[in-house]
Amino acid sequence: MEAEDLILISVDDHICEPAEMFVAHVPARLRDRAPRVVTDPDGNQQWWYGEQMGRNLGLNAVAGKPPEMYNVNPTRYDQMRPGCYDVHERVRDMSAGGQLAGLNFPNWPGFAGQVLSEGPDRSVNLAMIRAYNDWHVDEWCATHPDRFIPCGIVPLFDADEAALEVRRLAAKGCRAISFSENPATLGVPSLHTGFWDPLFAAASDEGTVVCCHVGSSSKRASTTADAPPSVPMSLSSLMSMYTFGDLLWSDIWRRFPDLTISLSEGDIGWIPYLLQRAEHVQRRHVGWTGHQFPERSNSPTEVFRRHLICCFIADDVGIELLHHFNIDNVCWESDYPHSDSFWPEAPERLSQLFAGVDEAVVDRICHGNAMRHFAFDPFATRTRDSCTVAALRAEAADVDTVTRVGRAPDQSDRDYFRRLSGPPTGQTSS
Repeated sequence: MEAEDLILISVDDHICEPAEMFVAHVPARLRDRAPRVVTDPDGNQQWWYGEQMGRNLGLNAVAGKPPEMYNVNPTRYDQMRPGCYDVHERVRDMSAGGQLAGLNFPNWPGFAGQVLSEGPDRSVNLAMIRAYNDWHVDEWCATHPDRFIPCGIVPLFDADEAALEVRRLAAKGCRAISFSENPATLGVPSLHTGFWDPLFAAASDEGTVVCCHVGSSSKRASTTADAPPSVPMSLSSLMSMYTFGDLLWSDIWRRFPDLTISLSEGDIGWIPYLLQRAEHVQRRHVGWTGHQFPERSNSPTEVFRRHLICCFIADDVGIELLHHFNIDNVCWESDYPHSDSFWPEAPERLSQLFAGVDEAVVDRICHGNAMRHFAFDPFATRTRDSCTVAALRAEAADVDTVTRVGRAPDQSDRDYFRRLSGPPTGQTSS
């Protein structure tokens, strides 16, 4: 399929949230406790929520920069392109990259919004989580509703409150939430405890997809403390593999047969092997493990095919193995403005990747599946012809896709990344 004919909807992008995002959404009595951006003595800008430090910008905001200008240390808003934090410029960048729409995960609060659950006062945490969601849905996404799939966050300290927030978001038209890939590492109950049943019940009732993003456990895959940065970077998909394992053998499918969970930013090429291994384990070990699958999803492979969405940026191996997948549950992701993204050249990369793949399959992966799973219909307001890569790029022909601000990396970036690769320093309030 030619690059210019593709229609692209990403199920994984990110926002470098603007510093003023909470102003209009936090109750007046709590404004002095709202998250804030602080400039340190070295001129770096960093989000803080009380005594909790937010996630850094660094590699989360490198769109348009050549790799030799990537840096990891916290940086400044004026060291990134405006499309990272300005919704109007984001849409122009999306068009310049030929991308019709995207689902945007948080950045500074953690990919599951976990920083906002780590404050000592749960009532304040809940107010800030709601304020974040109101900003995300009512400002960021609503400004260009044909270009964004809303995705909320939920409190990670109370499953009943999380369920209420799922229902509140659904009333706003938001059918996705970001949830931790491994809540136990955040100091709250695991996926195997039943603690999260109210949340899963609400998501199932509302048709809300529960998204488990790589890194949303505040933990990186690592081998040794002194491993060079390329080691955890290469192993990043391991975190999705762990989540995949938990979900295949979870008993939630018996209680919530209509629940859908998405593995976000984990790639897909590894999935067929892990399914093969899981099938082997069930055949050889069920006598002592005693694991029983529900009737509608009566094997690891059926659990995967029925309940789990997966996605990739550019996964050659995964495309070769597509016959192992339920094609209706495979999606594409851009990951703008992060360092793994191919923006603005994703259409050209995908055109090469999909050489020889049936065009109907390409359409489902590149946009159709995302539209169905997330109840998102841009064609209601845009003609199909105006949604193609060629049409969108024509709308943004004046966009300079090279980011001309920033600094070259140095040893401090590698040192900072090594510190980030250690165990999480904060735990969710209990």
